[in-house]
Amino acid sequence: MANAKIIEQKAAQASEVSEKLKTNSCTIVADYRGLNVAEVTELRKQLREAGIEFQVIKNTVVRRATASAELTELDSYLTGPTAIAFSKDDIIAPAKILTGFAKKHEALEVKGGVVEGKVVGYDQLKALADLPSREGLLSMLLSVLQAPMRNFALAVKAVADKQEEGGAQA
Repeated sequence: MANAKIIEQKAAQASEVSEKLKTNSCTIVADYRGLNVAEVTELRKQLREAGIEFQVIKNTVVRRATASAELTELDSYLTGPTAIAFSKDDIIAPAKILTGFAKKHEALEVKGGVVEGKVVGYDQLKALADLPSREGLLSMLLSVLQAPMRNFALAVKAVADKQEEGGAQA
């Protein structure tokens, strides 16, 4: 018979994972089988630097959490050893880091995840990873906003230069 203390710990862990599934903007499930210790350490380091929490959690605990969080569609990705990346704010960073790492290390398999409360597959995560970073998107937006002002300033300068040339010739 299972120890009551162990059951209580697993229930608490399932509750914690359920809360993370509900509150984090991006959660990605991956199979890390075949990665050696150095590779896992490198992956954890990259994720930690981006502010992403990375945990290995038993599938039974995650299934309890998905049931509680009403995200049971995620259960289809919970096969084999499962590692989960949780990101509170950034949606793109975990997808970018994990898919990039998976390109270099074939042993890592990104399965699927939850983005903004919706269960998504590998294809959607890959498309998300291909997007520019938040800073890149802001830079693009800023250049688009500055373009009309820059063009107007160049037109005014051209008119002023033309008038100067006309005044110098007269």
